Amino acid sequence: MTRRVVVTGVGLVSALGLDTAESWRNLLAGKSGVAPITHFDTTGFSVTIAAEVKGFDPFRYIEKKELKKMGLFIQFALAAAQQAVDQSGLRITPDNADHVGVYIGSGIGGFDVIEREHTALIGGGPRRISPFFIPAAIVNLAAGHVSIRHGAKGPNSATCTACSSSAHAVGDSFKLIQRCAADVMICGGAEAAITPMGVGGFAAMRALSTRNSEPERASRPFDRLRDGFVIGEGAGILILEGLDIALKRGAPILAEVVGYGMSGDAFHITQPDENADGAVRAMRATLADAEIAPEQVGYINAHGTSTPYNDRLETLAIKNVFGEHAQTLAISSTKSMTGHLLGGAGGLEAGITTLSLHHQILPPTTNLENPDPDCDLDYVPNQARKANVEYALSNSFGFGGTNAALLLKRYV
Repeated sequence: MTRRVVVTGVGLVSALGLDTAESWRNLLAGKSGVAPITHFDTTGFSVTIAAEVKGFDPFRYIEKKELKKMGLFIQFALAAAQQAVDQSGLRITPDNADHVGVYIGSGIGGFDVIEREHTALIGGGPRRISPFFIPAAIVNLAAGHVSIRHGAKGPNSATCTACSSSAHAVGDSFKLIQRCAADVMICGGAEAAITPMGVGGFAAMRALSTRNSEPERASRPFDRLRDGFVIGEGAGILILEGLDIALKRGAPILAEVVGYGMSGDAFHITQPDENADGAVRAMRATLADAEIAPEQVGYINAHGTSTPYNDRLETLAIKNVFGEHAQTLAISSTKSMTGHLLGGAGGLEAGITTLSLHHQILPPTTNLENPDPDCDLDYVPNQARKANVEYALSNSFGFGGTNAALLLKRYV
């Protein structure tokens, strides 16, 4: 018998809120987290907007002497992990520490630290480089710090698969628990790439929206006038555990994880192929893993980046996988409000999908004002919607053609 895996805690840090409750409340209200960039001087930049986390106080979670050892993405991960652990009521002791793991992805890691230390090198030579530079920047130190903080001695890993990073982290954690290689996993992702090089690099690719004069309307997935994604930052961390463990300790159960699929496009470094083949295979693999029919899925939290390519091809992929049922599916892209967290997106959106199932409310796709004939499904436009949903899918697709899909089930 396959071990069942449930979600018992969700921690969110986003442009919509410093904690899960605030982020969820503002999602349902259709608020935008996009605003002019404050992290650096944007003079000369073609893009001057982003979805920054506002008012974050790292000292709520981190001692002052430790802060210099951590890039901002690590700080976000620690904050979200603490929230998730607190909600789940998880206690890690010498008796269970070996069976509690951490798996946190990031697409870029400590870009802020890399840029800061490069400036120090250029300005003062190699002696000015901090001894904490490398551990503050590398991707796996989010998982490392969380495991040290909580004493989790089980499986410890980090994915770096572009915008699929934290969806892969959650899916891989699901499989670790399912096969009894761990009892509990603290998993998800974090990103903090709103830096001169981060924004400048994506802008040079013409991937970002340039709707600088209307930041709140810039991220508009599936809208005919979309012109690129809005970069966001933050973290989404989930506590996954075996149902047997959760029931034994009386944990709050928010949803069940029932399927995980992944695929590779083998096509292009930044563009999906015109048939959306990789996305189709990832979703089909997820449904097969869960052993359910496409018609049983009621909601999809779409990758929905607000780029011309992604939204059209994700719509095509959904039609190919779900057939006629695609016309009755509810789909939304919460990136319309949170921005795109890159490697942190899948963790954030898996958390949102969990809350959607738990509360039976679907967050909207905001700024959907101009129907695109190529994007003609039900994207829950502009207002949250109460719903009766048993299964929900969360999609994540990344540069290099790396794809992931997670399937969650309402727990009753």
